[in-house]
Amino acid sequence: MKKPPVLKGRADPVFELLMRAPHKQRLADYLALLKPLDDQGRYLPFEDLRYRWASGLDSRLCWALVKKARVAQYIQLLPLGEPAQWGKFVPTPTAQKALSVVDRQTTTASLEYMTSQIGERAHFSYLLDDLIEDEAISSSQLEGAATTTRVAKDMLKQRRQPRTPDERMVMGNYRMMNFAWEKRYEPLSVELIASIHRVGVEGIDDEQYDPGLFRTNDEVVVQDGEGNTVHTPPPAAGLVRRLDLLSQWINQPQSSPRQKNYLHPLIKAITLHFALGYEHPFRDGNGRVARALFYWFMFKHEFSAFRYIAISLLLRNAPVKYGRSYLHSEADELDLTYFIEFQCSVILRAVEGFTDVYRKSVAYSEDFEHWLTCSGFFDRLTERQRAIYQVARSGVAKEFTAGNVKEHLGCAYNTAVSALSGLVELQVFEKKKMGREWVYFLRVSAGGGLNNGSETAHSRVVPV
Repeated sequence: MKKPPVLKGRADPVFELLMRAPHKQRLADYLALLKPLDDQGRYLPFEDLRYRWASGLDSRLCWALVKKARVAQYIQLLPLGEPAQWGKFVPTPTAQKALSVVDRQTTTASLEYMTSQIGERAHFSYLLDDLIEDEAISSSQLEGAATTTRVAKDMLKQRRQPRTPDERMVMGNYRMMNFAWEKRYEPLSVELIASIHRVGVEGIDDEQYDPGLFRTNDEVVVQDGEGNTVHTPPPAAGLVRRLDLLSQWINQPQSSPRQKNYLHPLIKAITLHFALGYEHPFRDGNGRVARALFYWFMFKHEFSAFRYIAISLLLRNAPVKYGRSYLHSEADELDLTYFIEFQCSVILRAVEGFTDVYRKSVAYSEDFEHWLTCSGFFDRLTERQRAIYQVARSGVAKEFTAGNVKEHLGCAYNTAVSALSGLVELQVFEKKKMGREWVYFLRVSAGGGLNNGSETAHSRVVPV
């Protein structure tokens, strides 16, 4: 990565140099660069911009002009590292769009409205539970877990014990995301950061991870795929103190946009994500903890839909861009705009995928109710059986047990057994013994009419 030239800040004599030959003859070309974004509205790092400047211009002067425009718009975030250096960012169009979308479509109130629009809530409930698993699985795969999404989902749905280190990583991430949800109303603290790590990595390889323990030396570095060191975290000495300062910054009350130095929760959550990755407080598992804390902060501020929005699903498919957004921010005097811009672009796509799932669910529910009524089948099914049948036909879930029906429908175990047995008696479900329990599934001949099976199931996956 090409690092930007080192400038002298306000003392940099850029304008004085522009008034001298040979730069004076190209003054108009130089002054056109005095803006934080390029002509296409992008916030690009030096290594990308240097190829876009007009031939014959001095790249150091060009960069100095871009930096002056950016510095004038910086919003200070928090000090990071040792010695401390202020992290800052410039509000970009992408970030502003992400804030708007998140405010409109991911709040707890928005999620409650979405749920209320689904005629039979169980269908959407099953679908949401499926989406919860996506972040745990994709975050593990981003860190190198070699397990397929299907195998990982089966493990989580059947609640079976993991058999391999990769499956243990997925299970750990799943526990960590649930822990983040459970602890959403607690203030951030050094102890909570350690607890999130312990819950997420305990039992994978305790000797490698040291669950819940902060690093005590400076041997931890971040390397690229070729073994080159690309990030050396701040020293272990003072780590706990810096994490405490980070916690104090996160815990500052900001209940009103009218408050001085107000930061939107999304920007603050992304900054927390960056700060944990930058500090790298643990021997391993830092990325998973950083992403879990992003979610924890969004949960804390009533953006409950993020429980079903898998950011890592998209990060997994762009790991190089994810890593470079970190590096560009570190190389450019902790200008976190690169990282915030990238995360906002990912979040926009992830939220779009979530709302697409919702729209398809509404349409399917309406079609299902119409078909059920016209078929004359409606009066033959109980309310719970209609819910299970709808879930099965939609492809959201393909196998059912009395245990998971009890959990999803909030009914007694015997009631769940009765509902499933009734579907078998009506010859729309079949059952088979798997281990110690009966597993129920849709009969092939009962799946006609509406779309079902893998085609519908694939349509609910967040697009990448």
